[in-house]
Amino acid sequence: MNLRDLRYFVALADHKHFGRAAEACFVSQPTLSTQIKKLEEELGVTLVERAPRQVMLTPAGRDIAERARRIVGDVEQMRESARRSQDPEAGTIRLGVFPTLGPYLLPHAVPRIRARFPRLELLLVEEKSDVLLSRLRDGKLDAGLLALPMHDEQLHTEFLFEEFFLLAVPEQHPLAARDSLALKDLADQRLLLLEDGHCLRDQALDVCQLSGATEKTGFQATSLETLRQMVAANVGVTLLPMLATKPPVARSESIHLLRFKDSQPSRRIALVWRKSSAMHEFLLQLAEVFRALPQDLFAARTSRAS
Repeated sequence: MNLRDLRYFVALADHKHFGRAAEACFVSQPTLSTQIKKLEEELGVTLVERAPRQVMLTPAGRDIAERARRIVGDVEQMRESARRSQDPEAGTIRLGVFPTLGPYLLPHAVPRIRARFPRLELLLVEEKSDVLLSRLRDGKLDAGLLALPMHDEQLHTEFLFEEFFLLAVPEQHPLAARDSLALKDLADQRLLLLEDGHCLRDQALDVCQLSGATEKTGFQATSLETLRQMVAANVGVTLLPMLATKPPVARSESIHLLRFKDSQPSRRIALVWRKSSAMHEFLLQLAEVFRALPQDLFAARTSRAS
């Protein structure tokens, strides 16, 4: 048994397809299939049910896949620890970020990260929060920018900033004559929301519950930009995170933004990584770069915006 074969098997467990697993491992499909078969012979158990169009793990295969994933992850951590001890601020970091944050935060943060860590290779991965958490736990990501609260004893969280929400309404909307509103003013509103899986959807639903607002039925957006365009088209109103209303996002005369003057809805963003990570000290420094972002990025701006 060797580490290479364990990597092959973990890839097969992840992709459930010999061809895609082989591609991910940069080997031919026959090579990967042969090594998986040798691993089965060495362990004396069947790991994979080979159906014509489907690959399924046996119960033993699922157990061994989890053990193999931990072994592969531990080896990566050993290599990372050795490399970081030689040059803590060089190398590669795989950073995850969710779609309603990444495009609006990273233009401000990445130049500062490059300036602070000029030898660092930053690999950015944009996925929904549940996917980021899964990859973080499996060792496929080094850290993630995620919304709090976080309930996982294996993860370390560093709070970075609180981002407030604005209400975006069309220019023709009755509320467009105002610059601010109370949370209770949402009671008769039906909000446009994102589809399931986006943490911003859950946060917006929390606001709906507090204010008495409801979701506009028959439509769920796949992205924040779709929501923005639906508001501009006078389809409805929505909540926008503050960063999504700041340059370099283009402004639109078709949308009016209102701040909340009493109980201000917001989301709290943290940098999250495994407590066992060899990169702990470096990630603490990275968190400080995000904390040092100008506070006016998170300040309310009423009037028209994108």
